[in-house]
Amino acid sequence: MNSAREMSAGGVFLRGMAMGAADIVPGVSGGTVALITGIYDRLLVALSSINAQTVGFLFTGQWRNLSLQIDARFLLLLLAGMATSVFLFANIIHLLMRSYPLPLWSLFFGLVLASIYVLGREERVISSGFGIWGFCLGAGVAIAIGLAPGAGFFSGGPGFFFAGLLAICAMILPGISGSFILLLLGMYAPVITAVTTLDMPLLGLFSLGCLLGLLLFSKALTWVLSSRRQATMAVLIGFLAGSLVTLWPWQRVISTVVDQDGHTRILQTQPITPVEFALSQGEHQLTACLIAGLVGAALVLIMHRHASVQTVGVQ
Repeated sequence: MNSAREMSAGGVFLRGMAMGAADIVPGVSGGTVALITGIYDRLLVALSSINAQTVGFLFTGQWRNLSLQIDARFLLLLLAGMATSVFLFANIIHLLMRSYPLPLWSLFFGLVLASIYVLGREERVISSGFGIWGFCLGAGVAIAIGLAPGAGFFSGGPGFFFAGLLAICAMILPGISGSFILLLLGMYAPVITAVTTLDMPLLGLFSLGCLLGLLLFSKALTWVLSSRRQATMAVLIGFLAGSLVTLWPWQRVISTVVDQDGHTRILQTQPITPVEFALSQGEHQLTACLIAGLVGAALVLIMHRHASVQTVGVQ
């Protein structure tokens, strides 16, 4: 993409880091970050060019042919940023979830709330009656999923493969979080643990699932967004709005289950008021949560403002 002012390689790498950090978070989508930072359309074009032939080029070392067929430098910089972010922040988020869950979920809530505002204003998808219906449909589905009991899923090798297959489809959609899908499948904790312990066999199976998901899904997504973009984005932004039910920091646990590793896993929660939460848990940390939520919203707005003065080319 030629432009008088092109994005630097560092700019693509940093956007990859932001996408990687977002994909760790249940409810925040790497696709949303790509959209608000101005690289989403280019990312879709690059992903849709991946097929069986390009995979063959990769495994046979035909680097020149591979580079000619796909936007290789852009994808490599983006993937490097994402991988760096995942390995840097997975441990941090894991620790914060254990020690400071309420402010952390408030940060996530603020990130998503600001993303809804940015995407809704940029895409203008709910300016028509049809867009409003699409938004309501997406929100209704997300709320229903968020309030439903979590699905059971096996956490062995096949579980990691199919989790990657399903999660990657969500990770590249704006408005749908791959981590949120993992959470619903009961695979979020196992995947985070595999990352933090560098369990390469399980991570390899997860990556293979992601690769297959990209091959199957990217072309379909490119077609849908190119032919029915407004309707698709209305549903996706609605889904993003509905996911706020799951990200609400103050939740009452409805049901739990002990997984095959002997750990207690929450299956279903219900959003409650901070006051109700404090009555059962002793404190609601409202001030810290409000600050964290504002920080999350500010991060999205700053990132979008910075991206709006750049283009999507790579020098």
